[in-house]
Amino acid sequence: MNKNEQFVITINRELGSGGRTIGLKLAEKLGVPFYDKAVINALEKKYNMSVEEIEKTKGRSYTWWGEFKQFWKDTDYSNLYAVGEMGEITQKPTSFDLFKAEEEILSDIAEQESCVVAGRCGFYALRNHPNHLHVLIQASMDFRVERVARKQNMTPEEARKTIEKVDKMRENYVNEYTSKSRYNTRNYQLVIAADGKTEDEIVELILQYVG
Repeated sequence: MNKNEQFVITINRELGSGGRTIGLKLAEKLGVPFYDKAVINALEKKYNMSVEEIEKTKGRSYTWWGEFKQFWKDTDYSNLYAVGEMGEITQKPTSFDLFKAEEEILSDIAEQESCVVAGRCGFYALRNHPNHLHVLIQASMDFRVERVARKQNMTPEEARKTIEKVDKMRENYVNEYTSKSRYNTRNYQLVIAADGKTEDEIVELILQYVG
């Protein structure tokens, strides 16, 4: 990746690894925008859905084919994706709709400016960007449990259950629509273990890699 030309850095991370904060600090160091929830907010506006509804739709374990069949059954094809008075899509989107919208939004962002993107299947959506760096931040379960418990005021048991649930939800979502695993290191140019490192130290490691 050449930081002197328009670029995009994606930060994929495990819950509790500190990846979001690392992405934010990295963007500040590079003087470029940082995007994570901004993508979800754009989807919320596009579909007139709450963040909770979007995340719930994304986290379903149903297959695309099952959702498509239900969509086919419920849709009036004489008025497919009719637009209401306020411009919202009146058919409630499937998780496939949300994935494609996310991919479109990320591509549009990366075409317009250099940026750092956290999560949101960025490693896949931006895989063909001519000047990209895909980073994966991992950490041991003990590290993640301690951090989530501290940040979210949870017991270790609650934190572990939350991590396991989110891990499964995210992996199902990524695998369903990309046919890839978010844990496959071949998807990334740089993989960093957060254990024993501060967030600032990890940011410096990424900056050293970029050069």
